[in-house]
Amino acid sequence: MTIWIFMMAMVSQATATDNGLTVSGRVKARLADMPAAMTKIADLLLESPSAPLELSITELADQAGTSAATVTRFCKLIGYSGYTQFRVGVASDIGRGDAHESWSTDIGREFHPEDTPREVVRTLLNEHVRALEATAGMFDLDAVQAVARAIATCRHLDIYGIGGSAVMAGELQGRLYRIGVNAHCWGDVHGGLTSASLQSKNSVAIGISNSGRTDETVQMLSQAASAGAFTIAITHETSSPLSATADITIGTAAPDLYLQPDDLSAKHSQLMVLDLLYLLVAQENFAETAAKLAASAMAVSGHRRPRRPGRENDRLSLRIQGDLS
Repeated sequence: MTIWIFMMAMVSQATATDNGLTVSGRVKARLADMPAAMTKIADLLLESPSAPLELSITELADQAGTSAATVTRFCKLIGYSGYTQFRVGVASDIGRGDAHESWSTDIGREFHPEDTPREVVRTLLNEHVRALEATAGMFDLDAVQAVARAIATCRHLDIYGIGGSAVMAGELQGRLYRIGVNAHCWGDVHGGLTSASLQSKNSVAIGISNSGRTDETVQMLSQAASAGAFTIAITHETSSPLSATADITIGTAAPDLYLQPDDLSAKHSQLMVLDLLYLLVAQENFAETAAKLAASAMAVSGHRRPRRPGRENDRLSLRIQGDLS
């Protein structure tokens, strides 16, 4: 605990005194004022910025061809009280660099930490629209119609997905179940494999995976195929192992690099496929679908608070009064 408190204090001190300059920025700023011995240290640091984290003060001096005392004077010249604080400054710089690199990798190239909320909204909207348009352009509507008919007439439907794709599987299951499809979703491979093994030629199985390379989803869909089920893959990677397992693949737009690793535009593309399947299945027996939707709506109606008559008019009146006052 004492060491941790000491290091935190050192980081705070280094951050408070760096005036926004990195260690290399400080070195370059004072390079013209350095004697020859310190210039050797500067050259070493500019070539290997992380060297102080790996070397003691003596080892750094040896590599630079100077003395430990000169290293200490060098640290003070660029604004640090000693070698320990200097090393904290170096670590802080590397941490900042890693943070930007991580942001670029995990969040993406289209977004920046300094973006305003308006810029974030505009970028998100553009990316989502692009993903939806690309997905719509990929549809083989005859194949999608065949999938919808198979779902509407199947004895049992399994939907498999892991992680974020499990959420999509649950979404489709909930919609189809409400209109009378015997649908089940599985985000756990043990349960999914058990269910898949009980499939038959009168069953349908859907595997959802953005990459098409999630082992558990591939295993579950493969097991369903072995049991005789009609299998569908929903993925952006049409040459993936999941696609190779399926009878039909419904493609979604490949995720842009703008948002990684779990890119939101992929979810919107997947939802578009789910919406399309749901609507086409509902059309297969419209009268029965309408009756089931009405029955399910009636069943939950008692759990919804009624709207107060005239509430919108009351709000409008209050707004007008506020504008006039």
